[in-house]
Amino acid sequence: MIGEGTQSTNQRRHNYVQENVEVGFFTDPTVCIGCKACEVACKEWNEVPDDGFTWSGNSYDNTGRLGASTWRHVLFLEQDRPKGQQVVGSLGNGEDPFRWVFLSDVCKHCEEAGCLEACPTGSIVRTEVGSVFVQNDVCNGCGYCIVSCPFGVIDRRPEPLPDAGGAFKCTFCYDRQKSGLVPACAKVCPTESIVFGRLDDLRARASQRVQQLKQNGYDDAQVYDPLETSVRGIHAFFLILGEPEAYGLPPKPQVPTIYLKSAWTSAIATAIGALIIILCAFAFL
Repeated sequence: MIGEGTQSTNQRRHNYVQENVEVGFFTDPTVCIGCKACEVACKEWNEVPDDGFTWSGNSYDNTGRLGASTWRHVLFLEQDRPKGQQVVGSLGNGEDPFRWVFLSDVCKHCEEAGCLEACPTGSIVRTEVGSVFVQNDVCNGCGYCIVSCPFGVIDRRPEPLPDAGGAFKCTFCYDRQKSGLVPACAKVCPTESIVFGRLDDLRARASQRVQQLKQNGYDDAQVYDPLETSVRGIHAFFLILGEPEAYGLPPKPQVPTIYLKSAWTSAIATAIGALIIILCAFAFL
């Protein structure tokens, strides 16, 4: 039987949808154990097809990267540096530093989404909770969204997979949210590395967590949430140790449409220059 606490929690999540409150994911790799339960839950709930059963040889990471058939991807990051105040080396002499970080990556559901801006069919929409949702029955598989995503998340499924040719990515478990349920990945996470909730609450929680980690020797802890770029922040943000490039995250992601002004300016300037040259050529005939 569902207890009162669970009922009130589910009702609160249902209210997020009813009140158009923006929600998101906060992912903290410092408590992730790399179990990949989030990957499995995502595939099971959303009926995502397999992405191949091949041994990559890249640590224990065989899913490789996000894609049309991998909506959650647990990155295994091995680095030659200590983790916090960890005593490294077999003799504790500081030699051979090593840290192993797990990060569950997902579509960022950008505040200003390049995929949404580029979609010519209206297949990609913004939901009432702030997520970016692909309507697969409307998608024509043009691929404009793929080249417009600054994070390289969205992709098309190749033959012979179901719905081959269409673009796919994380749906933010929009169907579950409409029913007052937590997204599947956050629901099954055994360590609460993935936390789902109000976006403003999560950002406050992330800031507190960074301060806590820094007090415990994690000097390179920071929040990855590019508010200062044209993306204007993401709805699935991360606490990271070190630089974002190590996690395959661009340090300053930009929406491609910000380059339209300079592109049109260059095109107009080129056209005017060509016109002047043509007029001069005729004038000297």
